[in-house]
Amino acid sequence: MVSSTLVWFGLSATVAANFPGWPHGPWGGPQHGGPQHGGQQWGLKKFTSLVAFGDSYTDDSRLGYFGAHNGTAPPVGWVNPVNYAASSGGRIWVEYVKQYTGVNLYNYAVSGAVCSNAITPRTFTTYDFPAVREYEIPAYLADAKYVEPNGAKFVINPPDETVYTIWIGTNDLGVDALLTDSQVKGKTIVDYMDCVYEQLERLYESGARWFVVLNAAPLNLTPLYGLPEKGGVITGGYWPNKPSNTTEISYRMLESVATVNSIYEYRTAFAAQISSAFKDAHFAVFDVHGLMTDIYNNPSAYLNGTAPLNVTGAVHECDASGAACTNSESPDSFMWYDDLHPSEQTDRVIAREFVGVVKGGSKWGRYWG
Repeated sequence: MVSSTLVWFGLSATVAANFPGWPHGPWGGPQHGGPQHGGQQWGLKKFTSLVAFGDSYTDDSRLGYFGAHNGTAPPVGWVNPVNYAASSGGRIWVEYVKQYTGVNLYNYAVSGAVCSNAITPRTFTTYDFPAVREYEIPAYLADAKYVEPNGAKFVINPPDETVYTIWIGTNDLGVDALLTDSQVKGKTIVDYMDCVYEQLERLYESGARWFVVLNAAPLNLTPLYGLPEKGGVITGGYWPNKPSNTTEISYRMLESVATVNSIYEYRTAFAAQISSAFKDAHFAVFDVHGLMTDIYNNPSAYLNGTAPLNVTGAVHECDASGAACTNSESPDSFMWYDDLHPSEQTDRVIAREFVGVVKGGSKWGRYWG
């Protein structure tokens, strides 16, 4: 009988002995019988719809709707309009996926969101930011059942042609959350990770079978959390009362991101290959952390603006109070749009590689199932 003993930061000897094909380290090591690497076919024959969940790294216009309607959610069957001034300074990455592939896009991401407000609650004006568990998944499930007045289904989601993706963690791991010990008492990174997979299970139970999980971005490289000698800001609009121990903050964020991404690989493998909760499901982990780190280290391979390439500054820079902001005339020269968010050019790269992951041809993808 196979033991189910598992340690998310590594593997027990029992599991490793019974599953010799299990990966031996984050994004490396022997993979025989384990996940497929980029360059191998994932098996998805046709990609016609994309359903997305997340935070400002993915949001088009949902938070704007909440803000314009006193915290009231969009109605069932609401069409999320394209935002040409999203957190990237332009269009967000899923809009580029739609442009590159022609898929039907259903985007439920909300800027400021966390996986659950029962773990890391964050307040927007007079109410909590809508979270993945409490708002985004229920909003999708309601839309998936909605039939328009003309009799057409609002969501077109054939199980063998629809990919479900989630990119959450920027707020969960950051200021006013786990980084500053602002989570609900007793909650940890493990609770946050549990939440992510619980939402995937809810989607699976509704009929989803193809999942792409984006791991945590290299937040320690953003100006907000970066080392001071590498462009890290001392203070700013996202963290006006930031402590002076900026080096410690950056290294703590590095540790949190590394921990989360190790969990993502091993737990996804467990969900796909051992757990009975996801029978016949297919998973890919998009190593967006590795991709963005490569942009940081090799900007000339990705950025194409007319100004000197810049991976430590930002297109949109403000003073210490978050005011007196200016925008670069060459936004495609920058990795970051502002202190926290990727630039539109970085989002184009993420979109391109996401399409490669879905097709099974990107080196940034790892596949199970």
